[in-house]
Amino acid sequence: MSDVSTDAVTLDLLREARETVRSSPLGVINTPMIPWCQTTLPLSVSCSIHIKLENMQKTGSFKIRGVANQFSRRPSGGHFVTMSAGNYGKSFAYASKHFGSKGKVVMPETAPESRAILVQSFGVEVERVPTSSLMSVVNRCVQEDNMTFLHSYDDLDLIAGHASLGMEVLEVVPEPDVVVVCCGGGGLLAGVAAAIKLSGCKKTRIYGVEPQGACTMYQSFVEKKPVWMETKSIASGLAPPSAGRLPFELCQLYVEQIVLVSDEEIKAAVSALYRAGLVVEPSGSAAFAALVNNKIPDLEGKNVVCILSGGNVGKDELANFLD
Repeated sequence: MSDVSTDAVTLDLLREARETVRSSPLGVINTPMIPWCQTTLPLSVSCSIHIKLENMQKTGSFKIRGVANQFSRRPSGGHFVTMSAGNYGKSFAYASKHFGSKGKVVMPETAPESRAILVQSFGVEVERVPTSSLMSVVNRCVQEDNMTFLHSYDDLDLIAGHASLGMEVLEVVPEPDVVVVCCGGGGLLAGVAAAIKLSGCKKTRIYGVEPQGACTMYQSFVEKKPVWMETKSIASGLAPPSAGRLPFELCQLYVEQIVLVSDEEIKAAVSALYRAGLVVEPSGSAAFAALVNNKIPDLEGKNVVCILSGGNVGKDELANFLD
């Protein structure tokens, strides 16, 4: 990741990326937003909540937004490598096949086997390694095999692409009081937060949600610098070994707080969403878990947006979460 400054993230840049994503040949969709009151989901606080259904997005998660913008700014037919627990890898593989690029995904051993098989089905190579070895294997591919590294969360084009989600939120809820977003490496949180704040919603409180066992952004806020750490969570997509530098700096500017949820709370969230007719993976359920477990302060009477970021969960995996 080159030393891009937060100054590079402007409203004009995000609007341009939004148009790129909207017109992408990858078929990115403007996903539905539904009022919580039109579901059977439990709610203990009197407030108005809208749910953004990125679990219905092309390739099953928000990641295709950033990938669409990344690939639009790279030469077609390139040879790319990335690291991913699954969702970015799936979108990366889908785009590689569409644009005729060669690709390799370096995947942590903790990611479900079904994710690796899915990524391989697009014709992309997968190498599974310990989480602590992800970056060293990527560096080997760059140095020895002359591949170009596409970062799965610490990349300006990617973050700008993800910001399109925040702009779609504002089309439905123009002045939200609170927006709750999951956080792994921080690319989605940074993009959504930048889109909302730079669009003029200065009073909106934006919260990132991480698993307790993979709290890299939380710890980065504590130490005031991006940190690396051993991570473990049932939400493997939220468990990279570090927070991204650019996402961290953007989150420091625009995010109110990082809150933590337990794996048990994430499991219960997956189950509650499924009972309400929504198939959402553990990583995609984190923001919902934070809301229903009262991790977000001062919601009474507020306009709230909750982002369900992905629905890539296999039947076997899903069975482990349901009552």
